[in-house]
Parts: sequence; structure tokens; C-alpha cells
Amino acid sequence: MNPAPRLSACGLVRRFGGVTALDQVSLDLPPGRITALTGHNGAGKSTLFRCLSGADRPDSGQVLLEGRDITHLPEYTRARLGLARTFQQIAVFPGLSVADNLRVGAEQAGRRGGLEADFAVARTLRLLRLEHLADRHASGLPTDTLRLVELGRALSAEPGVLLLDEPGAGLDRAESERLAELLTALAADGLAVLLVEHDRELVDRIADRVLTMSAGRIFPAPSNGAADDA
Repeated sequence: MNPAPRLSACGLVRRFGGVTALDQVSLDLPPGRITALTGHNGAGKSTLFRCLSGADRPDSGQVLLEGRDITHLPEYTRARLGLARTFQQIAVFPGLSVADNLRVGAEQAGRRGGLEADFAVARTLRLLRLEHLADRHASGLPTDTLRLVELGRALSAEPGVLLLDEPGAGLDRAESERLAELLTALAADGLAVLLVEHDRELVDRIADRVLTMSAGRIFPAPSNGAADDA
């Protein structure tokens, strides 16, 4: 028996003038599974992410989190309900320490400091092996470390659903291997993951299901990866 999806998109439509960016898109993200979404630039992947995260609203259709309609809820409310995301362009606070960047994620989940936030930050630092950088400012850190800091900020919210927008960008082979191991472990622990990623090798290694977007619609990805020029 398949588990109920943590996050569902149901018939999402999003238009920008005469362009239909999302055309009746439906998608289920079950717990404990990594779903990869690939496709050419302009296929609709970013628009889907924005509609799922709350940065944008669909013209029609629904977004459900644990069966609850969150279509019209803002991003911060979705974060408190267990939905976290990262960005294609690294989005960290350069003037804050690594630990304080993670604390932002904990606070977005509704933790107003105190021991609960401390525990979430410490747990995430250990998980990502960033304890030695806890007090370092994010400014000046290398790209691979900043990717981990951004991921850590999302994980400090202890989400049930994680949306990852090209987390492997800028990573070398060893760093990509580490990311693959981490995401596999997180999914094994019950997290529902949606991954948009250019690196087909990474996708093939960790994804339980691979889908592709084209002209605002979702299809099963071809086995040869021909459409995945993302």
C-alpha cells in the first residue's frame, strides 16, 4: 500500500499573458521518496517550484500539504507547516554566521529561539558536518559550503517536504557524492523530496522517480535522458 502524499499539486494552471507556464500540472510527493524533475529551460520547473512554495499563486488548481489546501497560504505559513526549499541562486545571509543562518530556518518554522532552536541548529550542523564552521560568517565561504549552509537552513526547520532547486550546481564529483549520500539518508528517514537538477548522474543515482517537464506539462522522463538538458 502506497503512503499518502505529503505534498500534492492538483491541476495547476499558471499563465503569464499569452504564455501558459503550467498546463494542468499534477504531482504527488510521497514520504521517503526522492522525485526528480528535469526538462529544458523555460519548461515550467521554476514556476512550479514557486507555486508549490508559495512565492507565486496558480490561476487555478490546488496545492495540498498533508491533505490541507495551502494554495493561498503565504510562504512563511507553509514553512511553519513543514514545507522548505532551496534556491538555484545560493540564498544565504553573508553577514551572519553559519549557525545563525541555520537559526533563521529554525525560526521560520515557528521556533522563537530557546532550547528547541538550539537543538535544531546543533543537529543540522552535525548532520552536514559543519560544526567547525558554526561561528564563521557565510561571506567568503566556498560555493560547496554555501550550498550546504543553504540546505542546512532548510533542514533546521525540520520539514516534512523539501524542494531542492539545483543543489548540485557548482559541486565537484566528491562534493556531489556527499550530497547524494545525504539526500538518500534524509529520504530514508521519511522526508519527501522534489529535486530539480542538471546533473543527470546525480539524478540517476538517488531519484526514486524521474519526471520531465515540457511546455508546462509533466511526463515520465525518457530513459536515455534526452530531454534533460534542463
